[in-house]
Amino acid sequence: MSSVPPPSPKRSRFRLFVPILAGATWRDRLVACVGALVCVGATGLICSLLLGNDPHLPLLVAPVGASALLLFAIPSSPLAQPWSIVGGNTVSALIGLLVSRYVPEPAVAAGCAVALAIAAMSLLRCLHPPGGAAALTAALGGPAVATYGLGFAFIPVGLNALVLTLLGIAFHRFSSHSYPHRAQAPANAHGTKDPPSAQRAGFTEADIDAALNDVGEAFDIDREDLDRLLRRVELHALARKRDLPRCADIMSRDLIRVDQHDGIETARRLLLDHAVRALPVTDRENRVLGTVGLRELAQPGLRVRDVMSPAVIARPEEPAVNLIAALTDGRHHAVIVADADERLVGLVSQSDLLAVLLRPLRREAA
Repeated sequence: MSSVPPPSPKRSRFRLFVPILAGATWRDRLVACVGALVCVGATGLICSLLLGNDPHLPLLVAPVGASALLLFAIPSSPLAQPWSIVGGNTVSALIGLLVSRYVPEPAVAAGCAVALAIAAMSLLRCLHPPGGAAALTAALGGPAVATYGLGFAFIPVGLNALVLTLLGIAFHRFSSHSYPHRAQAPANAHGTKDPPSAQRAGFTEADIDAALNDVGEAFDIDREDLDRLLRRVELHALARKRDLPRCADIMSRDLIRVDQHDGIETARRLLLDHAVRALPVTDRENRVLGTVGLRELAQPGLRVRDVMSPAVIARPEEPAVNLIAALTDGRHHAVIVADADERLVGLVSQSDLLAVLLRPLRREAA
């Protein structure tokens, strides 16, 4: 039996630079560093302006550093959301202060404070790891705690957490991350209670719950995010099959299109005359600018460019199954196929994709 050679020292050293978190990139790490640098520093400056230079009151408490790590390194985490940061730190500090009043032994008080903080944060849905540090800091006391008593939980702990969170919200407007992170629950584009088409087959919420119960662990990810991630995994696994056709193999090439300067009536006539649901909108150099259908034409406007919607664009070499998500979301009836210069080369409709997916069934039936 052959043995696996141990990893070389060089490879082991480079493993330190491999993203530890799933989905993490070098850009995300840089953004996290910049966010912590700017916002933690700004939190200290703002609190100094609000509180003055009281020698007995710290401008920043230690849990702020841990909160900043979550806020900027993993802003999608349920543990890093605004209520978790503000509520978790404040509630935990308050519990630590109360414990210190009734438990004189420091070691016992420290354990009780952290344990009760975990329980309180869990019940209040504001679980936040730095809250444990806030509870411990308050329970062990110090000059600031002795001077301000229960008020220490609100100033500086609560104030620090609130200012940091507000700065984090502003920072993430420019970081390309969604914060506060709201997991998008699948919604029916037609306003009915039915789940979207792509959600009606495959695994269900009950399957996710059963799998989580099988594993028996808690994971730092929202249910809706987990559902969306698993469905993307399904599509990527399907697209990996080599015998699947590309967009170029199934797309329509003789296209009916409109120019961005064409009038509304021109687009409406083309849609009705050719019995299509969407038209590509291009400029004079045949570059794709958007799409227009009867829904867009119901809006006020004189020219197609006034009412067109952004186009979903694919490349000719992409596997056709990559279009499943877009063509089953209830909003799009066609995907525009364009080259690297964004010039129109084809269009894949829902019926084009359905015909491809039916081929294996037809072969089995034959």
